[in-house]
Amino acid sequence: MALKIFCIELLPLLVLSGLLFPGTVKFALSTGGVASGCFESEREALAELKGGFTDPSGRLASWVGKDCCKWRGIACSNLTGRVVEINLRNTHAGDDLSGDLKPGHELGGEISASLLDVKELNYLDLSMNNFGGTKIPGFIGSLKQLRYLNLSGASFGGVIPPSLGNLSQLQYLDLHNCFVETSQNDLLWLPGLSALRYLNLGAIDLIKAADYWLRAINSLPSLTELRLPNCLLSKLHLSLPFINVTSLEVLDLSNNNFNSTLPRWLFNLTRLVHLDLNSNSLGGELLDEFANLASLQELDMSQNSNLKGRLPKSLGSLCELSVLMLSVNRITGEITDFMDGLARCNDSKLENLNLGNNGLFGKLPDSLGKLKRLRYLQFGQNSFEGSIPQSIGNLSLKELSIANNRMSGIPESFGKLSTLAAADLSENLWEGVVTERHLANLSSLKDLDLYKLSPNISLAFKIAPGWIPPFKLRYLKIRSCQLGPEFPTWLRNQNNLQTVVLNNADISGTIPDWFLQLNLQLDELDVGSNRLTGEPPTSLLFVDDQSNVDLSSNLYEGPLPIWSSNVTTLYLNDNRFSGHIPPNIGELMPYLTDLDISWNGLNGTIPLSIGNMTSLTTLVISNNYLSGEIPRFWSNLSLLYILDMSSNNLSGPIPSEIGFLSSLMFFILSDNNLSGKLPSLLRNCSSLTSIDLGENNLLGNIPAWIGESIPSLLILRLRSNLFTGEIPPQLCRLSNLHIVDISHNSLTGSIPPCIGNLTGLKLELTDADTVRYEGQLTLVAKGRFIQYGQSILYLVNSLDLSDNRLSGEIPEVLTSLVRLGTLNLSMNHLIGKIPISIGNLEWLETLDLSSNNLSGPIPPSITDLTKLNHLNLSYNEFSGKIPMANQFLTLDDPSIYEGNAGLCGFPLPELCPGEEKQPQSPDDGGRNSESEDTEDDLGFFWLVLSIGLGFFVGFWGVCGTLIIKKSWREAYYGFADRMKNKLVALMASR
Repeated sequence: MALKIFCIELLPLLVLSGLLFPGTVKFALSTGGVASGCFESEREALAELKGGFTDPSGRLASWVGKDCCKWRGIACSNLTGRVVEINLRNTHAGDDLSGDLKPGHELGGEISASLLDVKELNYLDLSMNNFGGTKIPGFIGSLKQLRYLNLSGASFGGVIPPSLGNLSQLQYLDLHNCFVETSQNDLLWLPGLSALRYLNLGAIDLIKAADYWLRAINSLPSLTELRLPNCLLSKLHLSLPFINVTSLEVLDLSNNNFNSTLPRWLFNLTRLVHLDLNSNSLGGELLDEFANLASLQELDMSQNSNLKGRLPKSLGSLCELSVLMLSVNRITGEITDFMDGLARCNDSKLENLNLGNNGLFGKLPDSLGKLKRLRYLQFGQNSFEGSIPQSIGNLSLKELSIANNRMSGIPESFGKLSTLAAADLSENLWEGVVTERHLANLSSLKDLDLYKLSPNISLAFKIAPGWIPPFKLRYLKIRSCQLGPEFPTWLRNQNNLQTVVLNNADISGTIPDWFLQLNLQLDELDVGSNRLTGEPPTSLLFVDDQSNVDLSSNLYEGPLPIWSSNVTTLYLNDNRFSGHIPPNIGELMPYLTDLDISWNGLNGTIPLSIGNMTSLTTLVISNNYLSGEIPRFWSNLSLLYILDMSSNNLSGPIPSEIGFLSSLMFFILSDNNLSGKLPSLLRNCSSLTSIDLGENNLLGNIPAWIGESIPSLLILRLRSNLFTGEIPPQLCRLSNLHIVDISHNSLTGSIPPCIGNLTGLKLELTDADTVRYEGQLTLVAKGRFIQYGQSILYLVNSLDLSDNRLSGEIPEVLTSLVRLGTLNLSMNHLIGKIPISIGNLEWLETLDLSSNNLSGPIPPSITDLTKLNHLNLSYNEFSGKIPMANQFLTLDDPSIYEGNAGLCGFPLPELCPGEEKQPQSPDDGGRNSESEDTEDDLGFFWLVLSIGLGFFVGFWGVCGTLIIKKSWREAYYGFADRMKNKLVALMASR
């Protein structure tokens, strides 16, 4: 109706314009300042606008001449000739704001107020430029005709000008990432934009609006698309008095700090097509009300750490859903009902399903094969088990990830996935056999990952030698699967390979010539943990600037091989290489970041050219026969954080230049012939977490600066050296220290009372702490040398001060180190008593106080050490009865207590006063008690047998005869009667 009225009113104007045209109209335009379709006032305004810009690439070079409507980025109205659009978006920048793809194309400078002279401007786009922190001009709020405003990614400064709230006709506003620096903004101006349909304020700090942002948004009744990602909005209100934004189709509230449950009002937005709540801290369960959002096509609720519960069956009813992202949550349970629901859709639209990194379990249902549009399937990091369903062959998948589960079977139908480009099947429990039928039709396959960190092999490839795959792999990663004993011949035509990992694949022999002649351009070659021999494959070409080579744990012999200069990580450890390290290794491979040539037969000196490897982060040359002094090239290796030269024949002092390694975290020089004092410059290595200098000839005092300058130290191992003096009390400042071995030195003085400050021996570390450890460490525990790997070092808590000359008493505060697992104070000159609260060390497994001068009774609380499995208290002056309870009943070796003349009781032969019998140990095999029990049982058996037999013979011998023989029965009863009569007569006479 309104349109009809408008047309009727417009008709006379059209007639009038026809009467005046062409003469009258021509006159009006010529006298109104228009020249060749452009108003002079607007042309001058645009020229002034250009003058305020910096334009290094000449994007505004066309802004010359009189017809401004033909200038680049300018559009004019066909009806009035007025400028209505200015589009100066930098199209050379990426939409994801990842950086300018072609630097130098950004406009900069300032936005001139002459823009106000462009009266009918309704479209302004200055996005993806660089205004260098200048403020968004407040006068933009006076451009009352604006319907479209885009300033995203333009590097402004300051805050959103409140005057933007005056743009009552604005329908599209995009300010995401528009500020170069973070400033707190409010949304008090927002309700004025009543016509707004699109709003994007992504990555703008809206913390000032945290309490009312939802009310402000709810005042925009025409809004159809709202994007507020990464805006520091901490409050997601659970209720609203009314919903005014029911037209919303797109809602993006990702990357905020919401920590509530899902609000109920959300499910009243029934027109939603796209809902993104990823990367918050939303909690609670996924609700059945999702069924209300029947139009939903994309749902992303991934990375909400508190979202738990099961997948609601209602999600399976959303047949329009094409993208469902629920990864990195705490969702549990099986997925059968959910998948069956999706499969019941007449035409399920689902293309992308990501349920990775949850707690889902059970088997993958057969209904998975009914989702015919599915292209991307990610089930990684769950606990799924069983076999991949046979029905998977019905799909047209492009990417499949079921890594890090407990899956065990790969069906032959897997080979029907002709569109599959990438398959990540790593870290599962695959078993059985893979044949060519499992790979038969994978013609699109580019990436295959069957990597398994565990060395256990349960999956074998049994492929016919002449089989030619239909695919051309680019990325092949197989570990702990049997491919051998020969190098896999089905790789013969794989000439597109870039990454080749065939680790722990049971391959023997040599790498064949045909593989070396494929002209591969590699970025990684890993054939470690096999039984390869022959010539190392140094002829292979590596083209990536960060290429990796791993030949570790094989049977390669001969001189140490060298690769091209772009190889950055080289692992040749645990082979049989011999001879000298090439003296020019640092010149031929100057960009190495990781070099491990340990556990070989290398000899000679350390080449000086290693000092040229300025990018080196890891240098491991341990367990060889290297000799000579340690070179002094360390000042160039500022990135080095692992240095392991242990178990060689190195001699001389530790170079003070190692103190220039400011990034050094692991410093391992044990088992050499090093001498001299610790250089004081080592105090500059303040990032050290592990120091292992044991088994050398180092001397002097243990430096106090270890405790003063290295606060993050976890491991200090100085055993078997020549250190003297007292234990510096500064070591007590090392609150993270939890492995201390300074045994077998000549240290004197007492144990510092501050030892109770070592909180690293009081707290429990977690699996997350494993990243702070590298390499292996040998310690004395349970009476023997034990080598601990980096994966369990965080669990080891040890204090070994044995074989020194320490004196004084054992500090009582030592018993506060409640996580201590090994305590060895043996072979010193300690006196006094065992601390009465020794039982507090409830995690103690090894306790050795032998060969001291300790005295007094063994405290009864020692029996509270229920995890103790190695004890040595020998050769002291203990007295009294040995406590016997709990774990101590199993410690029955008399040598534990020998050399203590005053001790008595089990397991020693000496009885304590008042004792008559030694208690029996349950750990003597139970032989004594068992034999006694056996004898008692046997005696009882014979007793019962004899009684039974006697009863049988006596009863039936007498009674049986009386029953059978009548004459005897009559004589017996006659005799009984006579005796009865005599007894009665006798009683009567008395």
